[in-house]
Parts: sequence; C-alpha cells; structure tokens
Amino acid sequence: MLTATYILVSLSVEQASIRMSLLAFQKYMHVQLRQQSRLSLAQLQYAGDWLNRLYQGGYWRKVEMYLVPAIRQAAPHADGLLDEINGLNHVALESINVVQQRAGAAIDHSELQAEQLCAAIDAFCAALLQRLEKEERELFALARKVIVGEAWFAIAYQFLAHDARAQEARRGKAQVLPFVLPAPVPTALPAPGGSAETAAEVGTPALPVPAQPLRAQA
Repeated sequence: MLTATYILVSLSVEQASIRMSLLAFQKYMHVQLRQQSRLSLAQLQYAGDWLNRLYQGGYWRKVEMYLVPAIRQAAPHADGLLDEINGLNHVALESINVVQQRAGAAIDHSELQAEQLCAAIDAFCAALLQRLEKEERELFALARKVIVGEAWFAIAYQFLAHDARAQEARRGKAQVLPFVLPAPVPTALPAPGGSAETAAEVGTPALPVPAQPLRAQA
C-alpha cells in the first residue's frame, strides 16, 4: 500500500537524521577529549546535558509517538520485540547515569579520567544506534504485517498534523529584527542661486531616504 510505504520512508528519514546526530556528537566528543587524560566538571556537565537531550529526543520521534502504539493495538504479541527495544533504551540511560554520577563525584575530585567519559559516550551511542537498526529491520517489517487498511491512513493523518505543528512552532520562534532609523541625511542641497549655508538657514527640506524594510529571521 502506498500509504504504508510513505509512512515507513518518512520514518527512515527521521531515523537517518537521528543517526547522524549521534555519530556527529560521538565524533565531536572524541576529538575534544583525545588530547586530555583528565577533564573538568564543566566538561562532564556539558556531555551529560547533550546525552540527556539526545536520549529525551527519542521519545518525540514519530516511531514512538504513532507507530509503536499502532503496533501494540494491532499485535499484542509484539511485546517481546518492543521490550528488546526498550532494553536498549535502558542501556543508553545507564550511560547517562554514569556521566551524571561522575559529574557529582567531580565536586570532591576536581578532575576525572577522560577515557571513562569516552567509554560512557560510546556505550550510549552504540545502544541507540542498535535500537535504530532493530527498529528499521524488525519493527518496520512487523508494522507492514500487522497494521492494515484504515490504520495506515490514521497514522498518515497523525504525521501530517505533527508536521504542521512543527512548522507552526518554527514560525513562532522566528525573530523580527528591531527597526533601525535611517542614517542622518547629508548636508542639504543649496537652493538655486544660494549656498549650502543659506539653504540650511532657511530650512530647505532634505531629500527623503527610504526606510529599510523589516526582515524576519527564521
């Protein structure tokens, strides 16, 4: 069915975006920590904040919000696969807890091993990347088997509403630059038969300068 194909392709695009974010974060942190044997509390907090953002972002994916509930409704026997996926989430969460615990310990110990932070980040990314792969290989295939007919159309409608809300939110965050007054007008042109000073004294009107239009920045 074309609707099912559209939905699964859309989800694959979302998966690819998340995968790129995970790999980019992992690479960035390795580059930053490669030359350090120890790190500061600020670095631990930075890493912990980003790990938490990436983890929480997983709950706002269309897979979690729309596809998984539809699978649960259509196939109660799918709990085993969903439990495996949730297990990978717990592994990622444990990595966040490790970083946060080390950040707490850094209050008493000013520096901690950077190698340990890299290991926690690698474990976090590996768990979420494995989750993405399992979803694409097994969860999407299961969805094709158990979700039928009108259920696919209902999911497609939810996708469209989701995208519309996201677009509206982006518009709401657009910032309008403050209005800037035109630059001062140069010395007025002299009146016919007189000097510039004469023109200024009698108040010859200056040529108008067009105001710069307001610009919105997304």
